[in-house]
Amino acid sequence: MTATDQTAAAKPAGGVLIPLSVHFDDLDAMGMLHNSHYQVLVERAWVAFWQGHGLINAGRPSGDSFNVVKAFSVNHELPVLMPGEYAVHLWTQHVGTTSVTAGFRVCSADGATTYAHGTRTAVRIDDTTLRPTPWSTEVRVLAESIALPPT
Repeated sequence: MTATDQTAAAKPAGGVLIPLSVHFDDLDAMGMLHNSHYQVLVERAWVAFWQGHGLINAGRPSGDSFNVVKAFSVNHELPVLMPGEYAVHLWTQHVGTTSVTAGFRVCSADGATTYAHGTRTAVRIDDTTLRPTPWSTEVRVLAESIALPPT
């Protein structure tokens, strides 16, 4: 399978494309995006998505914004070799009572080239007890709105 075949196979319909920048200091000593920065880009994309819908505000997180990442997996396909404009393609795979599993692709700004892909599961927790608690209806509806169409 060529890199082009991998890109086409990894690019699902649906979801949302969040533009982001890769900066010079995101690169490692070999001039490639440092492996840990893929997760940083995904986290920045989620923050931008939720902020864009008014669900993350200034101050201490509370309500639905008080959540933790339970699992994160990433598969690297092609190296990011230059600072510049890129994007993260986000979509939900499963919306549970207290957790959301989402897929992602770190990709070119137009979404055509995939550099890495994976999944991320977040769990909403109560800010007092630190135990899992249900997502609000608003977040459930918004998360489901970026789910991929059935195959």
